[in-house]
Amino acid sequence: MNKAVWAFCISVSMAAGATAAAAAPGFTTGNVNMRTGPDTAYPRVTVLPEGVPVEIAGCLDNQSWCDVVYGPYRGWVFGDYLAVMYGDQPVLVPEYAPVVGIPVVGFNFGNYWNRY
Repeated sequence: MNKAVWAFCISVSMAAGATAAAAAPGFTTGNVNMRTGPDTAYPRVTVLPEGVPVEIAGCLDNQSWCDVVYGPYRGWVFGDYLAVMYGDQPVLVPEYAPVVGIPVVGFNFGNYWNRY
């Protein structure tokens, strides 16, 4: 394999690892709708039951809505219904997202759904 192809493969692997590492494990604090976008006007994808584990890919800069993965589903969940562990205590995402390192993400409907 030539060096350029090898270097490209390594850089793609590292980028994929960095993206996966950026997701934060969390859980729901109540039954909550997962939506196709960060607003109640967007259609519901599914309902997440209280207490289920999720991966939080990131939240809007005000932590009001978060991009979440739950099993085969990906969508937006209202931040007040998400918690993460901080130390050995559950904490709400809107209050602790910057502290626990949840990335800030934006939302553009076309770009979002073309990627996921």
